[in-house]
Amino acid sequence: MSILGAVAVPHPPIILPEVGRGEELKISATTDAYKEISRRIVELEPETIVITSPHSVMYADYFHISPGPQASGDMSQFRAGQVALTVNYDVELAKKISDVASSAGVPAGTLGERNPSLDHGTMIPLRFLQQAGLDFNRTKFLRIGLSGLNAALHYKFGQSIKRATAEVGRRIFFIASGDLSHKLKSDGPYGFVKEGPVFDAQVMENLGGADFFKLLTMDEKICSRAAECGLRSFWIMAGALDSLDVHAERLSYEGTFGVGYGIVWMNVGRANPARNFDEQLARFKARESAKRKESEDAFVKLARHSLETFVRTHEPAALPNDLPAELLNRRAGAFVSLHKDGNLRGCIGTIMATRANLAEEILYNAISACSKDPRFDPVTADELDDIEYSVDVLGEPERVFSINDLDVKRYGVIVENGGRRGLLLPDLDGVDTVAEQIAIAKRKAGIRADEKVALWRFEVIRHH
Repeated sequence: MSILGAVAVPHPPIILPEVGRGEELKISATTDAYKEISRRIVELEPETIVITSPHSVMYADYFHISPGPQASGDMSQFRAGQVALTVNYDVELAKKISDVASSAGVPAGTLGERNPSLDHGTMIPLRFLQQAGLDFNRTKFLRIGLSGLNAALHYKFGQSIKRATAEVGRRIFFIASGDLSHKLKSDGPYGFVKEGPVFDAQVMENLGGADFFKLLTMDEKICSRAAECGLRSFWIMAGALDSLDVHAERLSYEGTFGVGYGIVWMNVGRANPARNFDEQLARFKARESAKRKESEDAFVKLARHSLETFVRTHEPAALPNDLPAELLNRRAGAFVSLHKDGNLRGCIGTIMATRANLAEEILYNAISACSKDPRFDPVTADELDDIEYSVDVLGEPERVFSINDLDVKRYGVIVENGGRRGLLLPDLDGVDTVAEQIAIAKRKAGIRADEKVALWRFEVIRHH
């Protein structure tokens, strides 16, 4: 069998005595589990160990495989430079994975190296393997970064790793490095949100049951709010175990320092075509897309109609004949926001009415959101089924003179200084305070944080 097994592990620098200086004793369950899985890996005698790390080179639309024959790293970033390692890369397998991924339509390869040094997401598991007696002269490694692409493509990339491994006849072990939520405790380094413990519980349940379908379809808002870093590593691991029986063993979970650390071992069994989760995921996404379209109101349907027509024809759509009176008889500013896979994909709007009616406002702002937002490439035709829409119709802006008159959930904010104006909509994920709201609006306007601004507030009616 080409894939001997896999494991999900965290990478807290503090777990190393050279870094923790006694604090590591507070996460002894994680340490014990790490020692156990390292012992098991050494016994399996893999020819190559593949490690995915959130702290390796990461691109929004590309999986980076560390190039070259060798790499070194140390823990000097954490005042423990004496912890240093050098590994030999499996150049043949790296090339084969790149080729197989490319043929499968997955953007991956060894281009774009920015920092060849081993990151701590890689160093932590390597250090435990070294201490367990792994022969670094006989064993080769591959370090692979994550991407901003969706769950399906991470899974597909994992499938490419599995296929490439079989084609070169390599016996590999897969290590998915990644911490869980960073927001488990109010006195932790990143604070607390209620989604943090929820995320960790769901991930540990899904990994512990080898339920990769649930892992791939976790609620995107919960994942985003939880401030996790390992989920994409686990998605790739799931793909590498595609169509195989998997018996998972949960070895440890701790959140002592406000960050979730989980270790789950994956024993690999025989081939099982029923565990081909990319096909299940494709069917799930198709059902979700159909449900979204059925539930859209006239405002969102118009935005979708406008965007899809423009992307396919490069011409503005004509207004449909069956629009409600509110869209035809009212004038107001409106914003059209696009999301894909839980991430913003475009957002453009107008503060005040600029068109003959609200329908035209939405129609043309949808075109701008998909083609003129400078933060993103234009939306393409193959993305259309994955786009989620929201339309915010703006009320009249009201001048305010104190931040006490603002409410991040109820009101959007407009800031202005010397002709520079920035706007932020209300009730946005990840924007929890008025101070954050104003700071973001200032940045959008190119206004320095220390510059004074005039403030306006406005309410919206959100359609999604």
